[in-house]
Amino acid sequence: MLCYNAYMKLYYDKRAKDPIYYVQQGFRNGKKTTTKNVARIGKHSELLKITVDPLAYAKEQIAKYNDEMKNNKVTMEVTINFDEKIKSSNDLVSSSNQLNIGYFILQKIYHDLAIGSFFKKAIADSNITYDPNLVNRFMTYARILEPDSKLRTYDHLHRYYEQPDFKYVHILRTMDILEQNYDEYISHLFKYSNRIVPRDTSVCYFDCTNYYFEIESNDEDYVDEVTGEIIKGLRKYGPSKEHKPNPLVEMGLFMDAHGIPISMCINSGSDNEQTCVIPLEQKITQMLDGKKFIYCADAGLGSFNIRKFNSMGGRAFIVTQSIKKLSNTLKEAVFNDYDYRLLSTDAPVTIEQLKSFDKTDKTNLSLYKDKAYKIIEADKAIDLGLYEELKLKNGKTKKVKSKALLKQKVIITFSRKMMEYQRYIRNKQIERAKKLLKNLDPNSFKKGPHDVTRFIKRVSSSKSGDKITDSYTINQSIIDEEEKYDGYYAIATNLEDDAKSIIEISLKKYKIEDCFRVMKTNFTARPVYHQNKERIIAHFMICYTALLIYRLLETKLDAYGTHFTIENIIETLKNMEVANVHDMYYLSTYNGSQILTALNAVFDIGLDKRYYQRKELNKKIKKISE
Repeated sequence: MLCYNAYMKLYYDKRAKDPIYYVQQGFRNGKKTTTKNVARIGKHSELLKITVDPLAYAKEQIAKYNDEMKNNKVTMEVTINFDEKIKSSNDLVSSSNQLNIGYFILQKIYHDLAIGSFFKKAIADSNITYDPNLVNRFMTYARILEPDSKLRTYDHLHRYYEQPDFKYVHILRTMDILEQNYDEYISHLFKYSNRIVPRDTSVCYFDCTNYYFEIESNDEDYVDEVTGEIIKGLRKYGPSKEHKPNPLVEMGLFMDAHGIPISMCINSGSDNEQTCVIPLEQKITQMLDGKKFIYCADAGLGSFNIRKFNSMGGRAFIVTQSIKKLSNTLKEAVFNDYDYRLLSTDAPVTIEQLKSFDKTDKTNLSLYKDKAYKIIEADKAIDLGLYEELKLKNGKTKKVKSKALLKQKVIITFSRKMMEYQRYIRNKQIERAKKLLKNLDPNSFKKGPHDVTRFIKRVSSSKSGDKITDSYTINQSIIDEEEKYDGYYAIATNLEDDAKSIIEISLKKYKIEDCFRVMKTNFTARPVYHQNKERIIAHFMICYTALLIYRLLETKLDAYGTHFTIENIIETLKNMEVANVHDMYYLSTYNGSQILTALNAVFDIGLDKRYYQRKELNKKIKKISE
C-alpha cells in the first residue's frame, strides 16, 4: 500500500555557472520520495533581465506553486493498493470513469441562446414534470460530439460530466414540443444569436438539399379529420442530390453573409425546391422586421417568380444564370469576343488572349488568376430560359416559359484557370468512357445525362440483306459542345453595383454548401431513425440547432484571430475528458493544444487545468448557466 503526499520544490544544478531553475514536484510515501521536473522557471542569465536576484525570484515562484496547491486544493494524499481488484457488477458492459467536459464550451453558447426560456414559455400551460430543455441540451451536444440515434445517445448520457437524468420517452416528448413550436423556435434562435455574434443579413444565401430514407415506399397522403385538408406525406420520391432511388425529405436553408444559419424548412421530397423559397423568405422578412437584403442562390433556385419576388420591397437578387439556357441572341453576345474587361484592373481584354498566353511565364501569373467579365443588359423581353408558374381555373399549376420582363443584367465571366480545371475533369471522364467501350453490353446500355456514358454514342450499321448491328464510339460532337462553355460563368442580378462586388457576393455561396456538408458528414443527419412526420422534422431542428451553435463557436474563434477545421475543433471537444480519481478529484486526460488555448481565451471557462475538484467543475457549470 502506497500513500503519496504531493509538494513542490526548487531544483537547479548548484555547480553550474548558469543554472536552469526548475519546478520539481515531489511525491512522498513515508520515508521514500519520488520527484520529477514539471515546469521550467528559466536560466539564471535569462532571469537577470527581469530581477537582480534570480535565485530569490525562483524561490518565490515555488512558494506561489505551493500556495496554489494548498489554497486550491490540490494537496493530494492518495492511497493506492496495487492488489485491489475491480468490483464485480451485473452490468452487461463495462463503463469508463472518464467524463466529457468539452461540452461546457457548447453549453456557454446554448445558454446564451436562451433556449431554456423558450422551453419555459412553450410548456407554461402544460403539466409537464420533466425538463425538456435538459433533454434538448444533451441531444444537441450529442449531435455535435457523438452523433447517433436517439436511443444510443440516451444510452451514452453517462459519458457527460453532469450525468443528465431523464427517460428515453422524454426525448420523444421533447421532439414533439419542438415540432409544435417550429416557427417560434427558429425565430427565437435567430433573435438571440444576434446577442452572441452580430448578424450580417445584408445578403441571405439560400440552397436546398435532400436526405434519403431507407424505405421502399412513399408516405401516404391522408385527410385531416377536423379540417378535411389533404395532408401530404413527408417522405416522397423525388430527384435525389445523391442519386439514391429512395424516398426523400427536402431541407431548405437560409444563411447570412458570414455563413451562419438564419432559418430552415423541411418539405416533402417530391416538392419542387423552388416552391419553398418564397414562403420561407416571407418568414425571414418578418424576422428581420422588413430589413432589406440581397437574395443569392444557384440557378435552380432563381426562377422568374423568385426573381420577381426579390425585385420588390427593396430586396435584390444575385442568382447563377445558365448560359446554355440563354437564347441564341444572348449566347452570341457571350461568345462574341468583344467588350470583355479584366476584373482586377478593368482593362480591355479578349477571351482569346486569356486562352493563349503562356502560363509558365511567371509574369503571367496574375493574369492566370484573373477573370474577364462582360455585362449584358437584360431588362427587355429577352429569353433567359426562365419559367413561371400559372394557376389554372381548375386549381392546378402550369409551367409557362417566361419572357424576363424584369430589370436585370447578366454578368458573364471567363477564367482560364476554371477552363483548364473543367477540361481536366472531362478528360478523366472521357478516359473512363473509353474503358467502358471495351466491355459494353448493347442490351443493357443506358445513356446518362451526367455520367460518363453521355460521351458514348450508338452507331447502327448493316450490309444489304444483313442483320443490323450496333457499335459504340466516343461522341466527339458532345465533347466539342461542352468545351464551348468551359471557363464561362454567368450571374443575373437587378443590382446596380459594380461587377466585382456582385461576383464576390456570388462566390460566397460555397459556405451554404459547407453547412449541408457539416450536417451530413460531421453531424450525421441521416440515417433518421424516425417514421413519424413530426419527429422527423424535430430531428432536423436538433441538427439545425447543432449547426447554429457550431457556426457561432467558429465565428467567435475566427474573430479571435484563429481558424481551425471543424474536424479538429470537434475532436478537441470530444477529447476534453476528466477521470474521477477515487471520488477525491478529477484528472484531465487531455493535453494542451492550439485549439484548447484559443477556446479558453475566447470563452474564459478555465478548462486548461490538470486537476479539478467536483465543486470547482460544478461552479463552472453554474456560472455558464447564470
